[in-house]
This record gives sequence, C-alpha cells and structure tokens, in this order.
Amino acid sequence: MIMDRIRREDLKSKIKTADEASMFIKDGMTIATSGFTPSGYPKAVPLALAKRAEGGEKLNITVITGASVGDELDGALSRAGVMTRRYPYQTNKASRNAINEGKIMYQDMHLSHAVQFMNYGFLGKIDVALVEALAITEEGGIIPTTSVGISPQAIENADVVIVEINTSQPMGLEGMHDIYITENPPNRKPIPILNTGDRIGTPYMPCDPEKIVAIVECDIKDKVRPLGPIDEDSKKISGHIIEFLEHEVKMGRLPKNLLPLQSGVGSVANAVLGGLLDSKFENLTCYTEVIQDSMFDLIDAGKVIVASGTSLTPSEEGLKRLYANIDHYAKHCILRPMEISNNPEVARRLGVIAMNTAIEFDIYGHVNSTNIMGSRIMNGIGGSGDFTRNAYLSMFTTVSTAKGGDISSIVPFVSHVDHTEHDVEVVVTEQGLADLRNTSPTERAKKIIDNCAHPDYRPILKDYFQRAMKGKFKHEPHIMDEALSMHARFMEKGTMKIK
Repeated sequence: MIMDRIRREDLKSKIKTADEASMFIKDGMTIATSGFTPSGYPKAVPLALAKRAEGGEKLNITVITGASVGDELDGALSRAGVMTRRYPYQTNKASRNAINEGKIMYQDMHLSHAVQFMNYGFLGKIDVALVEALAITEEGGIIPTTSVGISPQAIENADVVIVEINTSQPMGLEGMHDIYITENPPNRKPIPILNTGDRIGTPYMPCDPEKIVAIVECDIKDKVRPLGPIDEDSKKISGHIIEFLEHEVKMGRLPKNLLPLQSGVGSVANAVLGGLLDSKFENLTCYTEVIQDSMFDLIDAGKVIVASGTSLTPSEEGLKRLYANIDHYAKHCILRPMEISNNPEVARRLGVIAMNTAIEFDIYGHVNSTNIMGSRIMNGIGGSGDFTRNAYLSMFTTVSTAKGGDISSIVPFVSHVDHTEHDVEVVVTEQGLADLRNTSPTERAKKIIDNCAHPDYRPILKDYFQRAMKGKFKHEPHIMDEALSMHARFMEKGTMKIK
C-alpha cells in the first residue's frame, strides 16, 4: 500500500524501517517535526528513538513541533530522557512533569513566532525534519495528513528529511491543504488572503527529493484526546457569548453572519462553538488553528460554510466521523501552515473574533493561560496571543471556580500574565460576561467582580478592591503583598470560600 503513495519512482528505494530511519538522528541534534495538537505527528520513528535510549544509548535531542503532539512523540521521548529541549507548546503529562522538574528546557512561545525564529536561525541549525505524510507526489512534494503546523518550514530548513507515510490516514485528505510559504524580510510580501476561504498555495509541501533520506511506513492512528461533555456551565458561557454577539449585530458593529471565528483548543472551547448550533447565526466562517467536533456539527447543520485552520483535532468519535465523511468535510475545510493560520496580519485583516480559554484572570482583566501559581507550566500560550492582540474582538472564557468550587478562577492579581488588560476586551464565565472595552481599570474591576466572579468569592474580591481604593494611587489600585497572599489562599483548597 505504501508503494501506491510514493508516486516518485526513485524515492521507493529509500523505504526503511523505523529503526533504520531513526539512526539518522544522533545525540545533540535538533529535529523539527510535523504535528499540531495530537494530529498529523510522526509516531514510528520517535518510538524507535525512545527504544534506542532505553537500550542504553546516550541520546539527547531538541524537538521543535507545531504545537502539542501525541504520546508516541512527546511522551515516549520524555520518559526515555531523549528530549532535553522543547519548543513551542506541549500538553503531554510526561513532558509537562519533566519541564517542571527541570529535566527539559522549555521555551513557551507565540506560535506565530516559532516559524520565524526557526527561519532566522534563532533556534539553531535544524538537522532533521521528521514529518508524517499522506503521500509523496511525482515531483517529490510531500502531502500532509491531519495537520500542517511547521512542516513546510521544517522541510525547507532541515539538512535531511525523514518521511513517515501513515497508511491509516485516508487519501480523502488530499486536496484539503493549502501550502503557502512566506519570505524573510526584506523580501516579505503581503499574504494574499482577503477572505477566509481563499486558497493561495499548493496542496503539497515543496521538498528537494535529494533531502529525503528515509521513508517509513506507519499505520498508527492519531491519539486524539476525548472532549468533555457540554455541561451546564459551558452552555451558560456559550449563551452569554451568543447574547453578546447578537447585541453587537443589533448595534451595527458586526454583520449578521458575524466575522471569522477563532476558538482555542479543548472542551470549553468546543462547547462554546457548539452553542452556535441553536443560535440564529448562519453562513459563518472560521479562521482558526484547530477544527474540532463542534465545527463538524456546524458544518453539518449548514451553519459554517468554510473552516480554515492548521489541524483537524477531533475527539476519538469525531475522528471516526471525519474519516467516514471525509469528502463532505473536505469541501468546507482548509488546512494551512501554522505561519499562515496564526498570522497576525491575516487575523487583523479578516477581523477575527477570538475566543480563548484562561486558567484564571484578575479583577483588572489580566489573563493567565499557562502557569499554575506562576511557576508550574500547564501547556503553553499556544496561538491565543497571536489572535488576542490582533482580533476585532478578543474574549477569554473560564468557569468561575475549579476543584468543585474550592478554587476561584477570578483573583485579585494573576500570578503570571500572558495577556495584559490592553489586549483583553471581553471575559466570560458561567456567571456572566464583562465587556471591558472603553473602561478604566477600576471600572473593569467592578464589572468583572459583579458579572463574572462566583457568589462565594464575590464579597472577598469586593472587600479587597474597596480597601485598595483607599490607597494613594487610584488608577489600578493594589495592596500588593495582600494581593499575592490572597492569590495563594485562593488557590488552596477551600481556604477563602465563603461557607
């Protein structure tokens, strides 16, 4: 079956086992891989690398991906001690633990910056590009699978290329991709996307066939993550957002079919989009990173006419649905390189409505989306910053409490700032929505406490704010030592909850 997917005859001689291909990767190398969320990432060769290390070979490498990848890559290489440096985003438990223990040096980055840093050489020389592919064209072009991520630039920058042809990925994916590669300054040109559905590139990633040193057959499916059910809190958050968007249309600030939607990764983000199914909005478009189950629902209902992203990131059930109806979804979905899907220039031009998820936000609108207690990394900033700063409307959502109500997600002062109050225009919890546009810090505080905080924590936040207002400086008043102390107690189980 792999022979049918290698359309260039002279490349068939480069078919190797995963063990053989892994030998091109040596200690101290930097590899750049395909994958964005647990979609379209290499699987067989990373497992072979881990096996070498488990056999006693010293093997420490730097890994650059599009975003998070599956356990066969991040998990296996972390557990085996192979991966010692990582960029730019991860969600794997083993990787997260190793990062927090100081065993993996990790730089959290805006995803729109990662490719540029790689192109400029800021991340060092790229020794090997390791990419999953659907097929290889007659010219040597590589057709991606369920994600694009950094793959085109990884291939362009690397000394050599290893291709995993994944025969479990359906050929119906071919034609869904739109590969456009930008130039470096001073030769960079405007990206010619004027509408969400514009196609501006090729359906394959250009590659010099001489660079390809190994082609590996793989049949391991994407290890996609389950999405939580759309619970009552998520429905309420979605309802607040829909009501807000309806108001914006009524005020003439949005067209009836809105503007292109961007939504982050995960269950809450999926649920927020899912709420649009029962709304009156139609002929919607999405210019985002990930295409999840709710977007398939919206496509099936005729609500979304085009969804542009860099990966297909469904649940396990959603993946089965995708494969069973691939021709249908291929008519509506476009997969672009991460540099294009997350590009600030395009987000600003299209007027994206950005909806992302926070770990916590404070009473002045600063958002923490990466670190617990300011020092324990969860996943990373991902593309939220790319869209938030450049959106027509930027929103952050979170449930107002965590751990069964024992922890407040709204605090006096976030322990780590990923998105400043300058970029955050709307915050939403199941309690309500706070429109922060055209507000001073103290006005924001009143809105956030009144509209978004859980009733169990609202009196404490009000008391803090009122006492802070008695200080000398009134613009963004804090009792700094107390704010930090209160944050710690807010994060401790139940210590600040009003019984």
